[in-house]
Amino acid sequence: MIRYIESLEGVSAEMLQGFFDGWTEPRTPEQHMKILEGSDHIVLGVDGDSGRVVGFVTAMTDGIQAAFIPLLEVLPAYRHRGIGAALVTRMLEKLKGIPAIDLTCDPEVQRFYTRFGMTPSVGMVIRDY
Repeated sequence: MIRYIESLEGVSAEMLQGFFDGWTEPRTPEQHMKILEGSDHIVLGVDGDSGRVVGFVTAMTDGIQAAFIPLLEVLPAYRHRGIGAALVTRMLEKLKGIPAIDLTCDPEVQRFYTRFGMTPSVGMVIRDY
């Protein structure tokens, strides 16, 4: 069973193994922990049996007008179980009342986000990998 938590209490870098698979420059568990610590909001999916973090979503916000969801990831062995949808649902609830919520994603996952009322848009980015 997956439980969802919104703090890093009891979470260590060792519990963050296996994320950023396939990235050009994957983040280490220690860097991942710093990402979580530096985020305004987090939601983690934790496997109740192993205690391992199996999914996460982060957000940064000014608390009034805008929020950005930079990361959502579920470990490959745990995908297609509704964990990603549960993480996004919980994060959007935390961001309720903020009128501009943005995220950037690849075209092949845009359909996933439409179920939450999101629509494709055009934007600009810098990616210096």
